[in-house]
Amino acid sequence: MSFDLFLLGWTDLRAAELPADTVPARVARVDRGAAEVIAADGQHHVKYGARVRRSSVGDPVALPCVGDWVALRWLPEGRYELDEVLPRTTAFVRGGVSRDSVGGLSGDGQGQVLAANVDVVFVAEPSMHSTDFADLGRIERLVALAWESGGTPVVLVTKADLFESGLEELLADVRAAAPGVDVHAVSSLRGEGVTLAAGYLHGSRTAVVLGPSGAGKSTLVNALAGLGVMETQQVRAADGRGRHTTVHRELIPLAGGGLIIDTPGIRRIGLYDIGEGVDLVFADIEELARRCRFADCGHVSEPGCAVLASLENGELPERRLQSWRKLQREAAWMASRTDARLRKEQQNKWKIIHKEMRRSPRNRP
Repeated sequence: MSFDLFLLGWTDLRAAELPADTVPARVARVDRGAAEVIAADGQHHVKYGARVRRSSVGDPVALPCVGDWVALRWLPEGRYELDEVLPRTTAFVRGGVSRDSVGGLSGDGQGQVLAANVDVVFVAEPSMHSTDFADLGRIERLVALAWESGGTPVVLVTKADLFESGLEELLADVRAAAPGVDVHAVSSLRGEGVTLAAGYLHGSRTAVVLGPSGAGKSTLVNALAGLGVMETQQVRAADGRGRHTTVHRELIPLAGGGLIIDTPGIRRIGLYDIGEGVDLVFADIEELARRCRFADCGHVSEPGCAVLASLENGELPERRLQSWRKLQREAAWMASRTDARLRKEQQNKWKIIHKEMRRSPRNRP
């Protein structure tokens, strides 16, 4: 089977970045040290070449990811090798943040690319949740990362057919948590909202679906593809939680145009290299902060604080302020960890250079 690479997102600009004597391909799935790719002459299972292995040492972000465009080199033994990852236009990266045994943040400041060269990020949040109707904090976090990736976030409140009443109120709460972002109710089983989601995908546009287990991501992918391409399972009745069905990320070309990446359920996703993403999600708080009496207001107990005033009069929900503070702390912590890692890498680089200089015959007596 042959493929038109331009329908997969290939462009003349990418062609200019392709190394000599290589052919382009797009990564559809990754495995340890290898990937399934789609090239013009068909699909191939390719192993990583030495250049890719070297560039990814100590930096997981450099590893090939689903959605990447890569250069394949033909080997004398009659097979392709993944020679190089081409520059990404967008990348959805999560940080390695977790909670340690004493409740603090821990991690190494490194990131993991969940999807690359994505135009649209579908944030899937189920309308029926075991403890609440929707996890607004998770939506805020994923939307912040979506903005930071360079893609356009779209929130899909899934399984709307299971929501008995108050759907419009729920959608209003979600819109308040993601200002400036399109929010749609979707029932993949009934086909409601699927056409709206498909409207974001045309030509060679690529979307990734992110959300917790049981959010109906694979069911949505199947509805968009018009085929049962992804296995699905029901949410556990005992606790309302979803079971992991998708265990890998996979790029799927859609018959009607566009491509979509299905992903496993996300339990926790840390921030990574956050700049304007948090500011865009919390544009309402950022606007209030500009009205504070003091430019360096910490919004804790300072006089003339517009943020606290809005909190006291009920215009700003306490939950949203706490969520903003949490993401600000995490972003600052990740930035400090990343800076420390970069300093360490630079130190190691100069140690190697100095060691080689001492070994050089020109420096010997």
